[in-house]
Amino acid sequence: MTPRPVLPLTLDEQLCFALYSTSLAMTKAYKPLLDRLGLTYPQYLAMLVLWERDDMTVKDIAARLNLDSATLTPLLKRLEAQGYIARTRGIDDERLVYIRLTKAGTSLKRAARDVPTEIASATQQTPEFLVRLREHLTRLRGTLDEHLEGR
Repeated sequence: MTPRPVLPLTLDEQLCFALYSTSLAMTKAYKPLLDRLGLTYPQYLAMLVLWERDDMTVKDIAARLNLDSATLTPLLKRLEAQGYIARTRGIDDERLVYIRLTKAGTSLKRAARDVPTEIASATQQTPEFLVRLREHLTRLRGTLDEHLEGR
């Protein structure tokens, strides 16, 4: 078995810090764009899920966002208060809560259509680089998820 290399224990050498600080910078870049829409970043992510596929259960949305239902529920209640979604209990199983876009929620998608382009521009990177970066990060997340499941 090949010995694992010892990596430096300095902040700037930590992959976790590079990911964390980049995530903070990305969220800050989104803030003025989402302020115009009246959304927080987590609300925007939930709306993206619903714009892809409307009429989902809270459980399914939570799974898609890698969140637990307890974290997602208050966010969804705020979106409902804003008039973007409607929450209804399942008929066959009242434990299930379905989330559906309202007309205002559907209209918001049109207002948000330029957000990805503006963020891509803010990165000052090529589209090809951004696609590769997303693919690498998605693969890294998958590997970490597998590692955590194997514990």
